[in-house]
Amino acid sequence: MDTFALVVTILVALFFTYTNGFHDSANAIATSVSTRALTPRAALAMAAVMNMAGAFFGTGVAKTVSEGLIETPEGSKGMAILFAALVGAIVWNLVTWYFGLPSSSSHALFGGLVGAALAGGTEVLWNGVVDKVIIPMFLSPVVGLVLGYLVMTAIMWIFRSANPHKAKRGFRIAQTVSAAGMALGHGLQDAQKTMGVVVMALVISGHETYGDAIPAWVKIACAVMLSLGTYAGGWRIMRTLGRKIIELDPPQGFAAEATGASIMFTTAYLFKAPVSTTHVITSAIMGVGATKRVNAVRWGVAKNIVLGWFITMPAAALVAAAAFGIVNLAAL
Repeated sequence: MDTFALVVTILVALFFTYTNGFHDSANAIATSVSTRALTPRAALAMAAVMNMAGAFFGTGVAKTVSEGLIETPEGSKGMAILFAALVGAIVWNLVTWYFGLPSSSSHALFGGLVGAALAGGTEVLWNGVVDKVIIPMFLSPVVGLVLGYLVMTAIMWIFRSANPHKAKRGFRIAQTVSAAGMALGHGLQDAQKTMGVVVMALVISGHETYGDAIPAWVKIACAVMLSLGTYAGGWRIMRTLGRKIIELDPPQGFAAEATGASIMFTTAYLFKAPVSTTHVITSAIMGVGATKRVNAVRWGVAKNIVLGWFITMPAAALVAAAAFGIVNLAAL
């Protein structure tokens, strides 16, 4: 196996993690920044630290990504498939970041893997794709919407007699905890996705087998790159999540973040399912916002976001398939 191809693929995987960090940093902190619970820089620093910590909490999602979505391809063609999958995901991340659209880096990666595998003649494990990607893709936003609504309704009832100014001050403090939980959940989910791809590259090159533990350097490298990307910030997407869907106050921000974090921890530990942090927090914000009144949510913006969710996997798959074709031609 060409060591150069392995090194390039791992470096591209780490760059994907970096783009994931600045693309998805808004997921963890947009609500805290928009409610002024945290300053932007303080929020980003906290999110970067918690993202790094989350990367070391378990390996179930990494196992799903490395073994459950496509048959492990072999040889130089296998490395080309992984490279093309990552290119597809990175291109889609950069396009959606440019337009400020909170699409899912996770589904960009999964779409890239499927598109590159189909282009390269490698078997796609459709049962795994449906069970671990498609079903959670539809279920997690519904759960986020409903749970966000219920959590906010409970908060409104519990604090119905509280002094509004004191309550808001208390929830601003509580938001530092809920935002940290979101960032920890993001690290738990998204760093593991790249770990799964790096493990697949090491298996293809003969340096690892799937029975081996994930090497410590892989965990550290993925955690550091996700953390650096997070600190770089994703201001365009943060504006969309924090202000364009609905103007949030501290209790609403806390409810949305607490909902999102609980869903991410549950799916990672119980189901080992790689859910999208973007889908979860966006739908939670919509659910929380709907407790004011249904038309308080800017459903036109929400519709564009949901449309972006549905085109992410096919778009990344097409880019990855094209990238594989180019790599294949260059290798001839």
